[in-house]
This record gives sequence, C-alpha cells and structure tokens, in this order.
Amino acid sequence: MNSESQIPIASQAASRRFATGLALFYGAMFGLLGTYLPFFPLWLKAVGIDASWIGIITAVPAVTRFTVLPLVTGLAERRQSLREAIVIAAFVTAGGLAIIGTQHQALPIFLAFAVTCWLWTPMAPLTDAYALCGVVRYGLDYGPLRLWGSAAFVAGALACGLLVEVIASEHLIWVIAAVAGLSSVASLGLKPLDSVKPSDVMSGSAGVLLRDPGFLAMIVSSALIQSSHAAYYIFATIVWKQAGLGGLTIAGLWSLGVLAEIVLFAISPRFKLPPAVLVVIAALCAVARWVITAQEPPIGILAVVQLAHGLTFGLTQVGIMSLMVRHVAGHVMARGQGYLAACSGIVASATSILSGMVYARYGEGVYYMMAAMALSGAILMWFARHRVDQPHSAASGG
Repeated sequence: MNSESQIPIASQAASRRFATGLALFYGAMFGLLGTYLPFFPLWLKAVGIDASWIGIITAVPAVTRFTVLPLVTGLAERRQSLREAIVIAAFVTAGGLAIIGTQHQALPIFLAFAVTCWLWTPMAPLTDAYALCGVVRYGLDYGPLRLWGSAAFVAGALACGLLVEVIASEHLIWVIAAVAGLSSVASLGLKPLDSVKPSDVMSGSAGVLLRDPGFLAMIVSSALIQSSHAAYYIFATIVWKQAGLGGLTIAGLWSLGVLAEIVLFAISPRFKLPPAVLVVIAALCAVARWVITAQEPPIGILAVVQLAHGLTFGLTQVGIMSLMVRHVAGHVMARGQGYLAACSGIVASATSILSGMVYARYGEGVYYMMAAMALSGAILMWFARHRVDQPHSAASGG
C-alpha cells in the first residue's frame, strides 16, 4: 500500500458515500450476472435458437475476456477515467441487452451480443480497479464492499427460480435488460476519485507489469485456483441430480457456498496473515475440497464441503485483491485487473474444455484434476510469496 504521505485525508462522510455507492453498484452488477446465467440460455432456446448457436453465443464473454477486455481497461487507465468507463460500460450493456431482446435470429443476436460484451466483460475488472483505488484512498477494506455483489448474485438466482414459473421464457430477456438498467442507474452513484499520477518508479506502460515476475506469479496462481472451480460450476448440479437430490436440496447446496463466501468477505478485515499466505491456505483448502468431492460424499459431508467455498473462492479473492493493492501502482491498477481477468479467462476456458473431456471418461474423477490445479497454484504462490508481498515501488525495482 502507499505510504501515509501519499494517501489523501478523507472525511468519514466522503468515505461512507464512496462505500455506499460502490456497494450498490457491486450489488447491481452481480445481480445482473445472477439473472443472466440462468435466464439467457433459456431465452435463446425459447426464441428458437438451436443448441449449436446457443453454445457459440454463450461463449462470447469468455472470448472477449482475453481479447477485447485488456484493451478497454488499458484505454480507461490511460485516460484516467475509471468511473466514466464503468458508467459507459453499464449503459452500453443495458442498451445492448435491450436491442438483443428485439432479435430472434441467431446471427443478429450473436453480433449484438458480441458488441455488448466488448464493454460488459470489462465492467467487473474496471470496478475492482476502482474499488482498490478507493480502498487506498479512503483506508477501507475490500471484503465488506465486495460481499454485496455475492449477496445480490444469490438474490438474483433465487428470483430467477420464482420468476421462471410466472414469466414466459421468450420474455426472460426483458428481466435481464431491466436488471442491467438498474445497474446503469447505480453506476451514476459511483463517486469520482482523484487521478493517480504515475510515479517515477513505475511508468504507465503495459510492459512494466508483464515483465514483473511477482505480478505474473500472482495472476497465474489466481487463475489456477479460481479455475479449479470449473468442474464444480459445470457438473455439480448434473451429478447431484443423478444422485437423486431434489431441486430444493441442490439450490440449498449452492446457496451454502455463496453464503459462506459472504461471511468470509464480511470478516476479512480481521485477517492478520500476509495476503500471499491467505492465498496458499485457500488453495490448500481447494485441494482438500476437490479430493473429498471426488469421493461422492453423502449429503451431510457434502453440505460441509460446500461451506468451504468461502475459503476456496472467497479467501482467494480477498488475498489476491490485497496483493494487487500492495504490488500494483494505482495508475496501472485497471490494466493489472485487465491482465488478471484475461489470464483467468484463458485458464478457465481451457479448463472447462478439459473438464468436459475428463468427466466424459472418468466422471467425478475430474475433481482430482481440479485438486492438481489448486495445488499448482498453492506451490507457485508459496515460492513467490516474498516477491508478491513487496510494495509496488520495491517490486518495480525502486
């Protein structure tokens, strides 16, 4: 983190306004994701899009994550306009989804969705970059701000379960567009931040970050640990249904994981261990979680394992964001978040493909591959812990 002399003194009122605006936007942004994930494929099918096109269309966000996204975050950073970029992205996303709702042919939907995703997918890393700059500016903690996103995701997913029973599937796109509209309105509540001037130590060029072994170790470790959740995200519901669990039980298992994540975000300011050590602990918890899951445990043990999601996902997120604050200078934070998202997108996409192949042959044995990925992330972070825990000035050779 920056030294005290570099952190402007902010009033408590200004700090509260920043935190409130960010919490509301996190909630709206993840609420949109919570409605999009279950509703969008259903809507595509309802308007007559065939399965092959559904697969192509829904793959667009993953592709933009490691192609267009770093360019958008880099542009916002060069113009020192994080807040403005978030507002533009939110309004374009809402407008794009509304336009998509008027289309019923595969190619127009694909093209409109591709253009929309050019700004939708960068919105999360831009928001995280804005949040971390605010964390430094106002002396806040990331976890309590981020938990509102997780809470809204749960609320959005639960609302989907209720609305899908009363709204015709061909109208679901308007629910998604409406939540996107709320997100765009919430973006206007984000408070401007002081521009962060480049220091003499770190220039604004992308090469500084990409030549930094500590930064590379950080984003690769994060990608390995978070992508180890891929098999869980893709196959958990399928496996649980095959095991005879009912829909309410399955929803409860998913909710346990996210609730544990929310609790972890809430208590994260109390953590005293170095952030790199927190990431290692999270990765080792993931190793244990996936090895146990591979054993097809009974429902009681499975419920306890689901609570570990707070550690495997939430603790990784808290640790990595803390490392970003320490290791990446404020004026390149947006680009750093862009590279983190791009690396995660590449690894997650490849892992999803491999998971499908392994699951088809070995079933729940796929979780052993997830455990190996998490262990790799733990080993990488452990050996890089001294480098990644350095303040950004030291990490840059200053």
